Amino acid sequence: MRKSFLRSLVLALSLFALSGCGIIDMIYLPPPEDTAQELFESGNEAMSEKNYVRAAEMYIKLRDVFPFSPYTLEAELALADCYYLDEEYVLAAEAYKDFESMHPRHEAIPYVLYQTGMSLKGQFLSIDRATTEVQEAYEYFNRLRQTYPDSPYAKDAEAKMAECRKIMAEHELYIADVFWHMNNYGSAWRRYEFIAENYADVPEVSDHAREKAQAAYLYYREDQANTQRQKREGSWKNWFKWL
Repeated sequence: MRKSFLRSLVLALSLFALSGCGIIDMIYLPPPEDTAQELFESGNEAMSEKNYVRAAEMYIKLRDVFPFSPYTLEAELALADCYYLDEEYVLAAEAYKDFESMHPRHEAIPYVLYQTGMSLKGQFLSIDRATTEVQEAYEYFNRLRQTYPDSPYAKDAEAKMAECRKIMAEHELYIADVFWHMNNYGSAWRRYEFIAENYADVPEVSDHAREKAQAAYLYYREDQANTQRQKREGSWKNWFKWL
């Protein structure tokens, strides 16, 4: 009887110890980490819900924790898409450029070049701002067109190149008009001439610039003549004062 009681007591204590270990583990041990697949699927689910911040967090965690996972490469491209859809164009351009640098022979490179151009073009805010990113976007679209002419993105890249050229031409026209309104006709004339010569592929801008160049040149020559006359008259007045 006593032996049976002792066996039962030992068994009970053992079970309690085991359950206690389980409780301790639940309290003190960290929860199991998500797998690469789970992180990728969580990111995709967040993307489908347009929760781009959450999606970016999942893709970045997957990239950092599982750099050699087969899901990581897809996550890197998805991260760039995530930034682009969230209109974070600076981050998107950087992410697409990183992808091309890391995987230059990947089959998605035509798409990456196109999206890099779109991300750079998306950074342009208004006509009075510099067009540095637009010029770079043009170069990416041109690279795509020349390197992958059979790509389904090549034809649309040509249209985007035309849009970039128009933006650049209109920016130059804006600067020329600023000189015009400041009555700085010499600088306006030179800028209008530059537009007419270098943006013939944007006829609606170059034709207008050519007309304005002619008018600006006439005003410029008139200003020069007035300046010369004033100098002569000033010298005559000084001569008579001397007499």
